[in-house]
Amino acid sequence: MEIWDAYDEHLNRVDGVTLIRGEPVPEGLYHLVSEILVRHTDGSFLLMQRDQRKHLGGMWEASAGGSALQGEGALDCAIRELREETGVTGKLTHLGWIIDRKRHTIYAEYLCVTDIAKDGIILQEGETSAYRWISAEDLQRMSREELATYRVQTLLEELR
Repeated sequence: MEIWDAYDEHLNRVDGVTLIRGEPVPEGLYHLVSEILVRHTDGSFLLMQRDQRKHLGGMWEASAGGSALQGEGALDCAIRELREETGVTGKLTHLGWIIDRKRHTIYAEYLCVTDIAKDGIILQEGETSAYRWISAEDLQRMSREELATYRVQTLLEELR
């Protein structure tokens, strides 16, 4: 069972309220998710393919990430998720916040620029099944049938 802290729309942790993965998030509350866009020093971006057993299995994500565990802040969550899903470690730059009221989720968006060997990515069993490096232009051209979320394409525009 995965337990999360609850947040209000102003990014404040709500004391005394916990959320449980898979259970509905009460109206007016949010859970925290960290997403990390990984750019190689050569300018290419890391894509991770979601494991077939997961929601949106087989689709590509241009980020690593996941839900912050109870007591974990956005940056600590980002560091943990990036390491677990890719094996990448490095300095993270906070890009901003996205509040998705429909999904009751606050996304903390980060960028990691790395010079890791491109064949050095480590896949996480049950989470990711493949990876590839692509250009920003190719990432921008990916369709909804390929890419699990469009949020990263908006971030790319802002990074230019």
